[in-house]
Amino acid sequence: MSKTYPRLSWNLTRTLQRVLQYAVLSFVVMVVFVPIIMLVFGALKTRGELMAHPYTLPIPPRVENIIAVLTNPSYSFWRMLQNSLFVMLVATAGVVVICSLAAFVFARMEFRYKGPAFQLFTLGLMFPINVAILPVYFVLRQINLVDSLWGVIVVQVAFQLSGNIMILRGFFTAIPAELQDAAYIDGCNAFDFFWRILLPLAKPALAAVAALTMIMSWNDLLIPLVVINNDKLWPLPLGIMQFQGQYGQDLSLVSAFVAISALPTIIFYLFAERQIVSGLTAGAVKG
Repeated sequence: MSKTYPRLSWNLTRTLQRVLQYAVLSFVVMVVFVPIIMLVFGALKTRGELMAHPYTLPIPPRVENIIAVLTNPSYSFWRMLQNSLFVMLVATAGVVVICSLAAFVFARMEFRYKGPAFQLFTLGLMFPINVAILPVYFVLRQINLVDSLWGVIVVQVAFQLSGNIMILRGFFTAIPAELQDAAYIDGCNAFDFFWRILLPLAKPALAAVAALTMIMSWNDLLIPLVVINNDKLWPLPLGIMQFQGQYGQDLSLVSAFVAISALPTIIFYLFAERQIVSGLTAGAVKG
């Protein structure tokens, strides 16, 4: 009997821990998904239904607001979508190219002042865009990139370099040095080793960097808000803010616009989630 009580106590403790874990996870899921569900419900209701019954199911679902957002040229949804896609794709390509080259230099090559140079890049993590937005705006104005999508792209790329270089450097450092020596013996130079051997091995880390950059660029509001004045250049986050200010009285229409704008990034994250986790985990384990 004396051995039974400790076992029961251990089982009870384990059960309580599991119940507590599930309770916390359930609370987190509710906090994350309830606003999304309410947004979808609001998009599928009329204005009157949303005001009278905001928490009920949209029965029957109303698609008039969604059709209006997609077809009404005055809402400019497709133009904003095109601007967001252009900024996201170009910024992601720039981050992947620059960060992979810089990470290769810091990980696989030796040169004078290598340590201080890398520390200079890491200092970029200490200065978020919120702090540096005013001097960034002055620099963009001097080089005539204000009110231009290229100005948004340049700033997004610049503020994504530090963290992504650290991610890729850790992955590149984990590649065995014997592989590089064998490549040099076979006649490869440094760039051949980087292009033909290192990049194919680093596909998970590159995919993680690309996915994180895409999500950041797609959801970025501050940089376009400061840089862009022309409404024809608005990306979706800035367009949503302006749309809400203009049509804020019709909450169902605003909900439809926001839901459609968020749909591409949700779909993309569902497909890229495995790449993000595998890339970051591989770099952490191998480093």
